[in-house]
Amino acid sequence: MNEMSLLVAITGWEAEVWHRRFRELAPERRVYLHSDAYPVEKIRYACTWKAPHGLLATLPNLEAVFSLGAGVDHLIADPDLPDVPIIRIVDPDLTGRMSEYVVLHVLMHHRRQRLYDTQQRARVWREHRQPAAREVRVGIMGLGVLGRDAAEKLVHLGFDVAGWSRTAKAVPGIVSFSGDAELDAFLERTDILVVLLPLTDETRGILDRDLFERLAKDGELGGPIVINAGRGGLQVEEDILAALDDNTLAAATLDVFEREPLAPSSRLWSHPKVTVTPHNAAVSQPQALTRYILDQIARHETGLAFENVVDRTAGY
Repeated sequence: MNEMSLLVAITGWEAEVWHRRFRELAPERRVYLHSDAYPVEKIRYACTWKAPHGLLATLPNLEAVFSLGAGVDHLIADPDLPDVPIIRIVDPDLTGRMSEYVVLHVLMHHRRQRLYDTQQRARVWREHRQPAAREVRVGIMGLGVLGRDAAEKLVHLGFDVAGWSRTAKAVPGIVSFSGDAELDAFLERTDILVVLLPLTDETRGILDRDLFERLAKDGELGGPIVINAGRGGLQVEEDILAALDDNTLAAATLDVFEREPLAPSSRLWSHPKVTVTPHNAAVSQPQALTRYILDQIARHETGLAFENVVDRTAGY
């Protein structure tokens, strides 16, 4: 089994935490960091987040690559990516964290919490009209595992929820739209737009001025609101700022950005209608996700197929 070695190739996170967790759960395996000296011919599995492009191509016996985050665009963008299965992490811990984030920020906008925060600092005691959840239309772009779970939780709270995806998907209790032909119908009935799309050639830059202008203008919240917890490449930040400035958008919550970390000079930090979080909507936790990866490897080594394999053509 020692021949079935793992490589942990991570940039931007604390790689040693992942390395240590893999060694605790799989003491029979050799586990290497990509900064180590390691025998390339013995590496069978790579666990990655933003690994340097070209690194995986140096592993002649690689059998699978695991993406440690919710997205796989960091892998697809590697021009030298080997032709081996790419496995997405689908884990209740990751899914639950994303739904917590979505519900939190939908409720923050719905209950006008940022307005009350401002009033508190100014010592202003003033109540504002509060629509019922059933009067607020939430639209979720992306009906994968994360989008479905968030949608179900919002329905449970009473919101009027619809979903949109590139291809048709049926979710019980949720009105579903799909494809370019149904995008306008989805947008025009959306007061709070929650974006959980993968980043592909088709979705890059989809959150632009044209899309914002097609969102509902007759809602109960004073204008449409965007929450992007998907990928930074989905949004055009200049268009977001312009739409906020002229009230095409009433507010935005952004967890992801075109370039990360967000530059200190960005106007998004100080815009009164923007909530910024540091790409932590669904933080990948080594304690939960390493076990998932090792379970997938065990399936593979007993002759079963990997689960949640990425369709490279679709990009997710």
